[in-house]
Amino acid sequence: MTPLNDLTLTGILLAAGRGRRFDPAGGRNKLLQRLPDGDLVVVASARKLLSSVPRVVAVVPPDDGGVADALRALGCDVTVCPDADSGMGLSLAHAIGYSLQHTPAVGGWLVALGDMPFVATSTLDALARAVLEGADIAAPVFEGRRGNPVAFGARHRAALLALDGDQGARRLLGTHTVTAIAVLDPGILRDIDTRQDLPA
Repeated sequence: MTPLNDLTLTGILLAAGRGRRFDPAGGRNKLLQRLPDGDLVVVASARKLLSSVPRVVAVVPPDDGGVADALRALGCDVTVCPDADSGMGLSLAHAIGYSLQHTPAVGGWLVALGDMPFVATSTLDALARAVLEGADIAAPVFEGRRGNPVAFGARHRAALLALDGDQGARRLLGTHTVTAIAVLDPGILRDIDTRQDLPA
């Protein structure tokens, strides 16, 4: 992706969830399961994001079982959110704050989920381009359904930093104009939530 101005987007990979629906006992981390091509779920997700933006900040919980090591090896900038169990919103705010400490001048953020490895790179590119061209928020839509990832312009910096709880950035999408990006990509609706979601 070629930046359209001097600013670029920073990728945010949310990889701090415990995935309790995948394994209620906590013995198997869904992000560390292997896909048919051999990649770990979280590595496949990060690899796609890294192909679309120059920098990816990945947020992980304490005692992540090896998620941070895998992401650092791939080239992500990893930060640990001590309070990750308090919800996705807090993890996202933590990652946004971390990104600003190290690169204050950014054009916005492309926020992706670590358990969504099936998103097409063309979708990521389209979302990033929409924000760089002036969209406040850009979200993909497939067959009438909105999915993830979501891109946010820099003007939402304060609101993103103030997030907490389990809703993530959903409040922002409900109260601000969202540019819908139509895509032919069912991957925007497909996450690894249970063991049955892993492809054979």
